Amino acid sequence: MRYLQGKGFLFQDDTIGFIYFGKHYTNAADELTNTAIELTLKAQKQFDGSFYVSLLETFVSNGIKTRKDAIQFIKENELLPV
Repeated sequence: MRYLQGKGFLFQDDTIGFIYFGKHYTNAADELTNTAIELTLKAQKQFDGSFYVSLLETFVSNGIKTRKDAIQFIKENELLPV
């Protein structure tokens, strides 16, 4: 998340709280969490908490561990235009 903030994305306190909630709820690693945030912003043009958590849940339930694997999964399943 700090990486995205360094790129100019500013998050409200409630958004930051929701990001941490999703991370802990799904027990996702930082790399996967950051990827889900990035993809959420690209797909929704803003942060959408339910979309983000759903994406994290999809990654975790499918055994996705890395950014590369997440992007590949998205492309193979045509979930988002990446």
